[in-house]
Amino acid sequence: MSKPPENPSEPFKKALAEATRVLADDPEIGVTYSVDPPGMTNDSIRLPQVSRRMTRDEVLLARGTADAYALRVKYHDADTHARYQPSGQLAREVYEAMETARCEAVGARVMPGTAGNIDAKIGNEATRKGYAQIEQANEAPLSVAAGYLVRSLATGRTLPEGAQNVLDLWRDHIEGQGFDTLRGLDDSLADQTAFAKLARQLIDDLGYGDQLGDDPDDQDDQQEEQSQEDEEQEQQDDQNEDKQDQGDDQEQSPEESQSEQSDATEAQVSAEDMSDSDESEQTELPEGEAPIDPPPPAPHSDADPEYAVWNTDFDEEIRAEDLAEPAELERLRAYLDQQLEPLKGAVSRLANKLQRRLQAQQNRSWSFDMEEGILDVGRLARVVANPTTPLSFKVEQDTEFRDTVVTLLLDNSGSMRGRPISIAAICADVLSRTLERCQVKVEVLGFTTRAWKGGQSREGWLQEGRPQQPGRLNDLRHIIYKHADAPMRRTRNNLGLMMKEGLLKENIDGEALEWAYKRTTARHEARKILMVISDGAPVDDSTLSVNPANYLEKHLRDVIAMIEKRRGVELLAIGIGHDVTRYYERAVTITDVEQLAGAMTEQLAALFDTDPRARARAAKLKRAS
Repeated sequence: MSKPPENPSEPFKKALAEATRVLADDPEIGVTYSVDPPGMTNDSIRLPQVSRRMTRDEVLLARGTADAYALRVKYHDADTHARYQPSGQLAREVYEAMETARCEAVGARVMPGTAGNIDAKIGNEATRKGYAQIEQANEAPLSVAAGYLVRSLATGRTLPEGAQNVLDLWRDHIEGQGFDTLRGLDDSLADQTAFAKLARQLIDDLGYGDQLGDDPDDQDDQQEEQSQEDEEQEQQDDQNEDKQDQGDDQEQSPEESQSEQSDATEAQVSAEDMSDSDESEQTELPEGEAPIDPPPPAPHSDADPEYAVWNTDFDEEIRAEDLAEPAELERLRAYLDQQLEPLKGAVSRLANKLQRRLQAQQNRSWSFDMEEGILDVGRLARVVANPTTPLSFKVEQDTEFRDTVVTLLLDNSGSMRGRPISIAAICADVLSRTLERCQVKVEVLGFTTRAWKGGQSREGWLQEGRPQQPGRLNDLRHIIYKHADAPMRRTRNNLGLMMKEGLLKENIDGEALEWAYKRTTARHEARKILMVISDGAPVDDSTLSVNPANYLEKHLRDVIAMIEKRRGVELLAIGIGHDVTRYYERAVTITDVEQLAGAMTEQLAALFDTDPRARARAAKLKRAS
């Protein structure tokens, strides 16, 4: 019985596995091949599968992946990495990407042959994720761009097309914020500890210092200082005991001896009492440790650590259905529909327009004049006219459309009462249903205060004797009308809550915007959009009466600057009768509330438009006609 022929790819797999172990300097590490995504554990490496055909792309991808993981094993120390690892999610992603790039760059300097293999791996990843088609920096992960920048600066190599596109979009921002830090990159590559400190500093330069957590070096310094103090105290105690022993050995006269003996006895009793007291106090602390001061309270705002809040005990984040009974929500929704009956036709036309534009981005496209594929019958006339003309084929292609979440943050202040809040509510409803049909998640949030003129926070401040500059002095109410994952059919009535008498009070925009931003960044979607609808500047009489006049406005500007600097969320705003362009970089102001539906639709449609000129027009729009 003849032996079946060996799989042609097996010799290659065996050779690559041995080369990987040698490169990693670990003869015991396991190397496997699988159709599952590549990965690495403490004792094994999983590489992409290589078929019997052994195509060039398969071979290059397997070699590049093997080299990348092997260099990680060789040059990476897990303990050092964990010691300096940031606590925040985005900061960890940047830190991890930079460390991976460091290992690959150090390997490329020692073994230049690995650089070309890893280029193939990076190029495959960039192609698979559509990085070549990205036109704006906020469409690409900052962490990926940071890793690409480290690799480019360390090796001097040009990245594959898609990766180079991502780097070009982010380079000015990263180098502009972290120019001084990146100057030390070359000197720290070979030292993982020095590089980890550099990575943390760059993360701070980019505006994410709040996600770094405690500095491990500061903790070591404190422990060392405490150890030195303990040693000095022990030496001093030893010297005191020696002096006491020498005094006891000296000769004394009988009278002096008896008198001093009595004094010594009393002193000894007193010393013993003090010693017992000290020992009782020392036993309350762990051995060898000094009393630990309580940590300072966390700042109320990531954007401005100096922003103060008198009391947060009465703030609430609440669902709309918890503020009214189901029957009341249904009645309010019917009232909302009745109020907006005259606008239904115009809003429906705008919704259909938005849906057509979004679905146009999701439609598939065709590549023509291909050598294989589906026969292009529309060009058979050329073959009939000239039989020597070859047949033409076409291939269907999928257009890249990344998963997206849109957050609508609605001002629920008293100045929105009447027609403005009705228009805002119905537009949120229409946009939610339209985007939901296009597989775009939508979250609808609102913000106001629980009371006029300060509420319980102000009462507590008055009881405390009216301290100077207490900070924000009112009780917040942040409302969740619709979760991003909740279908619109289940939350439709919630929007009717905006019609409830007594709901709309005062507006503290800065904290509401930061709250909505944190909820949006916690989402898993690749693209995040935050739209704010407001009719004025932050106003809270209780807060502004005892703080500087620009207290709330300054905080709003700080929050906006933080969001726009981090660039993880696309921020835009619509002002109703109020010029919000002085706060937001991308904003539009409308003078008539009936323009709100059109402004929202046009702004969102422009965000999804692949035509850069259309997107530029939307970005420059300052006032609707």
